This record gives sequence, structure tokens and C-alpha cells, in this order.
Amino acid sequence: MHRSPRPALKKALGPDAPSDARPVVVLGVGSPLRSDDAVGLHVAAGLTTEMQRRPRDGLTVIEAGPAPENFTSEIRRIRPAVVLLVDCARMGEPPGTLRVIEPAQIAGVSFGTHGLPLSVLAEFLRRETGCSVVFLGIEPLRVDHGETLSSAARTGVEEAVTLLSDLLLPDRSPPGRPA
Repeated sequence: MHRSPRPALKKALGPDAPSDARPVVVLGVGSPLRSDDAVGLHVAAGLTTEMQRRPRDGLTVIEAGPAPENFTSEIRRIRPAVVLLVDCARMGEPPGTLRVIEPAQIAGVSFGTHGLPLSVLAEFLRRETGCSVVFLGIEPLRVDHGETLSSAARTGVEEAVTLLSDLLLPDRSPPGRPA
């Protein structure tokens, strides 16, 4: 049964939208040359497009590629309250499924093709900034060589962008006026 990750993600991200007082970093991870491994990059790109339509102070989106550790100095400078890592993850779910992965469960999940384990990166960021780290995994269909996402992965990316936009980029329209 496909459960929505919305409740777990909302709880992990906290009750307040990102702000200068409570910054959030979304870190899209993956290789653009390994098919569905690129889902994190596509989510980051989609969220960046949404931010152009609905700007939000305190939200930083980074397309980190296969080496997210290269962005630790930028993340340390921001000192976020929350870092959301988005990556493909083999969780034994149907392809395209989204799931929030608790830190204690990370050892049992196979993440994309990057060298540094995300658990090591998460612990470093927690130690250096005091932030909480949240993992959003998207089940891949394939991670072979190629630059095209499977249709299942595209569906997962679209679901993730919609979900994150709803949670992180709430509508700022005045009451009674459409966005």
C-alpha cells in the first residue's frame, strides 16, 4: 500500500515555513548520468522553478550532484534549522514511491551512486550546524547509464516537487485573492 510521506515530512520539517530565523536547505543529490539516480537533482530543479513563482526567504535549494559533501561550507554558512536530503533510495518499494527515511533506518537503505555515505554527511552537518537532517527517498526503477528518468521516477519527482512546494512555499496571497 502506498502511503503518503506528507505527515512524516511535515513533522520532520517542523510546523513553521522556512524564514530567515528558521532557514531550510533542500539538497538534491544524484548523478545526472545514471538514469533514476538523478531524481534528487530533478526535485531540486523543480523546487527552484516553483521558488521563482513563489519566493520564500530562508529556503535554499542546492542541486548537489553526486558529491553533496562539496556543499558543506555553504550549508555551514547558512546554519539551517533543517537540511532535507533528496535522493534515490532502494527501499523495496514500487518505483517512484516517496518515503521519509528516519536516521535510524539509513543503514538498511541503499542510496544512490555517490561515494560518501549520506549517514556520514548527515552526522557531519548535525555536528557542525546543530540542524536536523531529513531524508526523502524516491525508489528508482533503474540506475544504469543514461540521462533519462523512467516514467515511474518522473512521477515520483513530480509528486515530491508538489509536496515540497506545498510544505515549504505556502501561498502568500492576501485572503480572498487567488495566487
